[in-house]
Formats: sequence, C-alpha cells, structure tokens
Amino acid sequence: MEEFFRVRYEFDKKKVDEAIDNQVKSASSSYICVSDGVVLDKVNKDDEYRRMINGGLFSVCDSSYVPLYLKWLYGIRREQYTGHQLFLHIMEKKKYRMIFLGSSHRVLKLLKERLLSIDPRVADMQFVELPYAEAEDFDYSSIGDMINRDCPDIIWVSLGAPKQEKFMHYLVPHVKHGVLISVGAVFKFVSGVEARRAPQWMVRNHLEFIHRIFVEPRKQLRRSASIIGSLPRILLREYKRKNKS
Repeated sequence: MEEFFRVRYEFDKKKVDEAIDNQVKSASSSYICVSDGVVLDKVNKDDEYRRMINGGLFSVCDSSYVPLYLKWLYGIRREQYTGHQLFLHIMEKKKYRMIFLGSSHRVLKLLKERLLSIDPRVADMQFVELPYAEAEDFDYSSIGDMINRDCPDIIWVSLGAPKQEKFMHYLVPHVKHGVLISVGAVFKFVSGVEARRAPQWMVRNHLEFIHRIFVEPRKQLRRSASIIGSLPRILLREYKRKNKS
C-alpha cells in the first residue's frame, strides 16, 4: 500500500484480491474505494472526506492520470485498476455471495440479466434500488439489517462519488460481515444502458473523460472544471512532499 496525493492506494491487483479474501474470512466489515479524478479532487479539498476515503482498507486507482503523475513526479510505474475491471474480475471468479445497492430499477434489472450469463448464482442475489437521499440521511440501521439477514461477502455500492464513499463510511458500522466496494457508474456500463464505456483507443490514450462529457455534458463538464482547477495545487503539494521525503 502506498499514499500519494493524500489517498492510500493499493496498486497490486494480487494484493487487492488477497485483501478482499482476508476481509471476507474475517468476522468484521470494511470497505474499498474506487478512486477516480472526482475523488482525488474532493480529497484535496475536504479533510473529512479524506478521512472517509482512507478509513477503509484502501483505494484502487480508477484514474488513468494518477499513474502519469507518478511517472512524472517519481519516475515510478503504477497501473490503473478501474472499478469496471475490478467488478468483472470479481464476478468472473464466481466465488462470493454478493448484494448490489444503488442505481435505478431499470439498470438493476438489466444488470442482473447480464450478470446471470457470467454467474448463474446471481439469480439468488439481491439487487436493491435505494431511495433518493443525501448521504447523511439514509436509514443505515435498516439497510444494515437487510444486509446482515442476507450475509453477503461483497456489497457493491453504485451511487457516484462523493456520495457512495460517504454512504459506505456511514453504513459499515451497521454491517457485521463482508467488504463494501464503491463502483460509480459500473452498474450502468455493465447493464448496457444510460452510460457506455468509451472505446478502448480513448481509454488507452487517457481520453475517456471526453467520451463521458458527450454522454453527460452538464455533469461531466462541471466535474472536469473542478478537477482541472484543483490539479496544479494537488501536483505542487505532492512535489513538495516528495522533496521533503
């Protein structure tokens, strides 16, 4: 595990797998954040949010730009591990009992249909649409009771950043077992509706944000402007940290 840009990352995919296995085998609960540019932006503006992000096991690096920044600043090679990749990897293992929280009824219905072709056991798993609420206003006791009755190993959370990370932080004390993992728009990607992943050539060339802007212009333009505005300060802070160390 390594900390860069005020986020505790685990870049090693094998260690991510091992951490999930160990957490599932334990008699407790924790969470993993999938940290993209939005999370990076918010972490460097809000200390309380940073505490929430780093309060779980670790973050996986969903941003394609963080590895570039690390190469520029430290001359080291680290790889992106998107929420989409992690989600499909876990699904293809066909190893865990899971529950899927968030998104809309339509997305969840189509998601379940798609996932059944990967793992038939999904037929017996819960897909739960959550009521619209601010992160602070969910009935976490009731949601925790529902999860504990089901006793899943993995609780997937799709509410979008920064809401989903706050949701996991507030929910985890009410969950007796398992690991919560935030996955942003992955339910939409995998279900095939509302949002589609950018073509691979765009992903490889760090241009996925342009695709997302065309898909959701108002939301993504606002997010991109915020990230770009805070980026110089984030890089400068990490540069100074590097020199001190």
